[in-house]
Amino acid sequence: MAKSIQSIRGMHDVLPDDSYRWQSFETVIRQLMAAYGYREIRMPLVESTDLFCRSIGEVTDIVEKEMYTFEDRNGDKLTLRPEGTASCVRAGIQHGLLHNQVQRLWYSGPMFRHERPQKGRYRQFHQFGTEVYGIDTPDIDAELILISARLWQQLGLKGVRLELNTLGSNEARAEYKQVLVNYLNDHREQLDEDSLRRLETNPLRVLDSKNPAMKEMLDKAPALVDHLDDESKQQFDKLKASLDAVGISYIINPRLVRGLDYYCKTVFEWVTDDLGAQGTICAGGRYDGLVEQLGGKATPAVGFALGMERILALLESQQQQPAQTVDIYMVLIGAETEVKGLQIAENIRNAVPGVKMITHCGGGSVKSQMKKADKSGAGIALIIAEDELENEQVTVKYLRQNKEQVTVSADELDAFIRNFVKG
Repeated sequence: MAKSIQSIRGMHDVLPDDSYRWQSFETVIRQLMAAYGYREIRMPLVESTDLFCRSIGEVTDIVEKEMYTFEDRNGDKLTLRPEGTASCVRAGIQHGLLHNQVQRLWYSGPMFRHERPQKGRYRQFHQFGTEVYGIDTPDIDAELILISARLWQQLGLKGVRLELNTLGSNEARAEYKQVLVNYLNDHREQLDEDSLRRLETNPLRVLDSKNPAMKEMLDKAPALVDHLDDESKQQFDKLKASLDAVGISYIINPRLVRGLDYYCKTVFEWVTDDLGAQGTICAGGRYDGLVEQLGGKATPAVGFALGMERILALLESQQQQPAQTVDIYMVLIGAETEVKGLQIAENIRNAVPGVKMITHCGGGSVKSQMKKADKSGAGIALIIAEDELENEQVTVKYLRQNKEQVTVSADELDAFIRNFVKG
């Protein structure tokens, strides 16, 4: 027998026992974004490689090590998207959505990075993101943080904290970068191999090192906050005031720099201690220069993205379970009930929109059907046998509550189901 083909390492199937958790999460997201007036945009999975080299930065880990890049039959260099912001900006420029306009957008879907797979980090992962274009004031930064905070509240997540920083303008950051490089060169003997490489390519990322041997030296490094331009300081103060006014707690983390070259001014992360090394579940900030960098007119922009697998893993670790997926399992006993059962089931679906019901198919004994009813997670079983057919009624057996089974007439069935579904 030929060996079966397996999924690619770091790319996982979402099986039916788990997909309902994704659906519940996605439903919360859709409703939340609609409540804030954001609209969905969908971009292709494959883009020109140049898009990510120009936006993310050619000397970032993503571009240097992690992108899935290939040539198609025309010789064009293409890449499976490693993140969503660059694609969203490209789409906005291409379709004339950005110049002199305000756009509040969101997207979700798979992204691809060739990383070492571990818990919470996969080679195909799913990202939800928001992007706002055309607003340069910090009130929109605050709104995005409020949206993410409300999402944790609606999901019931606990122990998630907000870390906040500002990177200043591009000009101020360039000046600070030189000061930092001078300091790091003075302590070059303390830098590990990865930091030595970043010193030459992306020195701000050295501040993000998790190497404990470098912690004391990095804690004494010049702080970006001491090199900010006045406008960035004012924006950051207004953002903090807005968060204080609505009761959002935060921690100022001067070492928070984010891993993508296009960030400026506000940056933030939501982090947890419940997922080990992969503690960041949501991150974002401003990227005011990115639209112009990719060929559009200068446009302020801000957004965030979250890893859906990490959120679901956190929900599971905190034992937050979505609502029951099936309301009713219809048990049909005897050949005569099969056609009538399907008819009754369709009548129920017509009368009670949104009801979740499985109609048993394939025959079988009462015992085997009741086992399947219990395994389905349904709240009740509707049992139809020859006696029920003859008397135009159904028997209702409660599967999750300690209640006696009851008999309901055909005339009263719709009302009974409607009341049961309402809870």
